[in-house]
Amino acid sequence: IIAHSTDMNGTIATGLAEADERALIAALRQLLEVRTPRMVRWSGDDAAVVRSRPLCVTSVDAMVDGVHFHRGHPSVTAEDIGWRALAGAASDLAAMGDVEPGEAYVVLGAPSDLGTEEALGLVRGMEALAARTGLTIAGGDVTRAPGLLLSVTVVGWAEREEDLLGRDGAQAGDAVAVTGTLGASGAGLALLEGRVEMQATPHADALVGRHLRPEPRLAAGSALARRGAHALIDLSDGLATDARHVAAASGATLVLDLAALPLAPGVAEVAAALGEDPQAFAATAGEDYELCACGPAAALTAAGLTVIGRVEAGAGTVRTSGARGPSGLRGYEHPVR
Repeated sequence: IIAHSTDMNGTIATGLAEADERALIAALRQLLEVRTPRMVRWSGDDAAVVRSRPLCVTSVDAMVDGVHFHRGHPSVTAEDIGWRALAGAASDLAAMGDVEPGEAYVVLGAPSDLGTEEALGLVRGMEALAARTGLTIAGGDVTRAPGLLLSVTVVGWAEREEDLLGRDGAQAGDAVAVTGTLGASGAGLALLEGRVEMQATPHADALVGRHLRPEPRLAAGSALARRGAHALIDLSDGLATDARHVAAASGATLVLDLAALPLAPGVAEVAAALGEDPQAFAATAGEDYELCACGPAAALTAAGLTVIGRVEAGAGTVRTSGARGPSGLRGYEHPVR
């Protein structure tokens, strides 16, 4: 049995009175549902208690207003923000292979102007995605913060080490493939920010929806592990950067044909309006939260993926072709200060 700190008490922003704080915390708990028989104790105690399985898979992801989302945008709801915060963390579980979704623990950093209804909306959004993925939001903490912050820790469970995948397993001769379609989130963000007019594509609403409410590919990650994939990563920073992570970890070269990328409907129109090559845009925009897998081509295509390249012997590099513009494409790079 494993215990995690989940005390959902703490000091909320000064705009809420003490009585309102207690009422808010009680309301937050009422929104949540336990979805696992392993839960022994959860929100409301000082710690959650969970019956464990042999292997615990854990990831932490934080999203900050002005960096990962824009609170107050007329097209962005509190539910959207909550959904995206949980999706980013849950996608990391998907990238680890055959992992059973377990529990999520949420830290809400509340600015002084955060009202009760907005706070409830954030949790409603997270709970809506938790219901789709089988996660249980087991607790967390609420504290004062200068701006809205959502930090999510997700826990998954597995029986055997061989059920899990990492970034370091790509082998020469493997195919490189991706789930779903690419570029949708980046195109949706360009539309939300007004860099491209909504009228530029009939798929504008769908693209914005893909940005605001991405779907972590948990089922696909499990299926790929069972079918014999060798390496896996989620596309949070963009294929151009995430493929480099796999190449570096595996000590191999990934050769990508960007012309083979499966573009989401409307991405080509948005890229054209931005003056960018559609394939290059899809490879660098990021936050699609699809999966990129390396493994036998037959296994990857049988799992419904699109083959976009191959793995060769090498020294942690990526080579690309099939897109206009400069070589050496990169997606988001986390700054080191």
